[in-house]
Amino acid sequence: MKKAVSITVWLLAAFNAVAMARGVSPYLPLNLEPEIEREIERVLILADKPVLKRPIPAALVLDALPKACAVDPVLCERVRRFLARYTHDSGVSYASAEVAAARGANRPIPNEHGLTTGDHWDADGAVYYQPSDYALVSVGGVAHKGRSEPTGSLLSLGFDRAQLDIGYLDHWLSPMSDDSMLISTEAPTMPSVTLSNYLPFTRLGINYEMFLARMSKSDNIVFENHLTSGHPLFAGFHLSMEPVSGWSLGFNRILQYGGGGYGGTSVKELFKAFFDPTAAQNPGANPATNSTAFGNQEASVTSQFIFPAKVPFTVYAEYAGEDTSRGRWYLLGNTAESIGIHFPRLFNRFEFTYEITDFQNLWYVHTIYRDGLVNYGLVTGNWFGDDRKFGDGVGGQTNMVRVGWEPSFGGVLSTRYRTLSNATYSGVEYFHAHELTFEYARPWRGSTVGGAIDFGRDVFGQHYERLSGFMRFGDEATSSVEAAEDAELASADAPQGLETFFDAGMNANRVVVDLSDAIPRADTGTNFAPHLGVGARRAVSDHQDLGARLEFDEIDHHPLVGVRLVDYRYRFNGPLAVSGFLGAARYALATPATGFYLGSGVQYRNLLPGWDLGLDLRYAVKVARDHVLPSDPTGPRPDSFYDITSATLYLSHHF
Repeated sequence: MKKAVSITVWLLAAFNAVAMARGVSPYLPLNLEPEIEREIERVLILADKPVLKRPIPAALVLDALPKACAVDPVLCERVRRFLARYTHDSGVSYASAEVAAARGANRPIPNEHGLTTGDHWDADGAVYYQPSDYALVSVGGVAHKGRSEPTGSLLSLGFDRAQLDIGYLDHWLSPMSDDSMLISTEAPTMPSVTLSNYLPFTRLGINYEMFLARMSKSDNIVFENHLTSGHPLFAGFHLSMEPVSGWSLGFNRILQYGGGGYGGTSVKELFKAFFDPTAAQNPGANPATNSTAFGNQEASVTSQFIFPAKVPFTVYAEYAGEDTSRGRWYLLGNTAESIGIHFPRLFNRFEFTYEITDFQNLWYVHTIYRDGLVNYGLVTGNWFGDDRKFGDGVGGQTNMVRVGWEPSFGGVLSTRYRTLSNATYSGVEYFHAHELTFEYARPWRGSTVGGAIDFGRDVFGQHYERLSGFMRFGDEATSSVEAAEDAELASADAPQGLETFFDAGMNANRVVVDLSDAIPRADTGTNFAPHLGVGARRAVSDHQDLGARLEFDEIDHHPLVGVRLVDYRYRFNGPLAVSGFLGAARYALATPATGFYLGSGVQYRNLLPGWDLGLDLRYAVKVARDHVLPSDPTGPRPDSFYDITSATLYLSHHF
């Protein structure tokens, strides 16, 4: 009897919690309505709200508006008008149409759901019906000459801490705005089942997302010495925390598995591969004769830091890897480092974004899934995977610069420049690819109209040009002449405890070099070299600071760049402070070697006014590069490792 009463009490408590919870939230468009999407990102930065995954729930932006309105009321009002679309029982979420003329090479346009430069038209849109707070039906689609998909068609059930979405939902597991290593909108949307929350758990600000999707059919799945056909499955997981306002840290995993002779794979096997990635990597297995191999996997660590000064900005990063390294679950193999900085408002009328991604070899190629990590022939992750010869897992680097301007005559003018450099060790002759885009949009009779010009050269040396014109439903995302004239921003006071700083000093370093199993490890001995750093931090309590930092060193006559994803400092009552950090490092050898980067330090603050003296101990763990050059060692092990230990003494000037 007592057990029955206890169960009844728990059930009543659960039902009461659900009854008090907020209902489901619609999702805002992702890489479909660029003008309003950029406005929404600006609102979240001004509201001190990091974003590590997309699409963004509308409820999240609605909660952020009051804080953003104190900084930029004009921007706030435009976003508020857009969100008003979602406050009815039914309505149009978004809609747009585009026509284009093009010539030259036909190539995928990055992040555009499979759209290519040769497509002469495209359209997207979505409508919704919400019969109750806890149920939402959305019907949407993306169409162009090459393909159409019901992107945005969803059945959403649940509440703020457990929302179930069934249908064609986009996924983007990265704070980067121009690329995402694990999953993006480069390929057509996959049908999926997703469980997530938009209201964080506990004071740590825990957010999660897990989904299972079905990929397009592949005829190139290796199983027991022959090729089979089937639909591989794609599982994804995201976990992040935001323990303090303005900073968030996330962890992501994706797994490609099943299909063809492998079938659907049981939930037990999926969980085993998730929690034991080293075993799932199939060390030593030959997929031509072994049917026990699990599949393909990737993982990433992401972070975003917002600096809410008079001129606010955000710094964000992603450190991702293909499989594990050195047989250790916590080391990522074949990595990619991405870092970006975004100023949502400069000189009242401008915004600025810069992003760079440096990636090693073997991304989006696999021995079992010979088509690679693709959906309908396009990679599911970063767009560089579609700018190379099929099956060539070459490394390289991408760069993106974007400048937005709201001129006094109204509208929004955006300029974007992208570059891609594939490594020269590939047997394919690649060119340095570049693309320049000019886009202008303005309100017109309740809609947004505009045009864009794209031109560039792809990695095969072929040029292309594209001229397009578009019309979007609603005019909230662009300013009129009157609004542009009144666009003076509110003068909100910046929080106390904000610092930007630069470091200069010396480092003492030594490297343990492990080239291959056949070559004894070597120790370089102690070397001395200059050290430079630049960063920002903010107080999160009376004694604690969090921030981000970029460091430059010379290690054994080779440049090393370190990115501190987490840069923590504890200030004592006196001048002393202690610190700890975690991040990633890039060691510029014949081809780049990368790995995790951590350490701790002590500071004597204000040795002179505005000047601190610091001493840091740093360790770059198993920094790795694959053997891809003719001069590299040969043998069964495909990579070399470098353990880098250094001590840095420096002066830090803070503002």
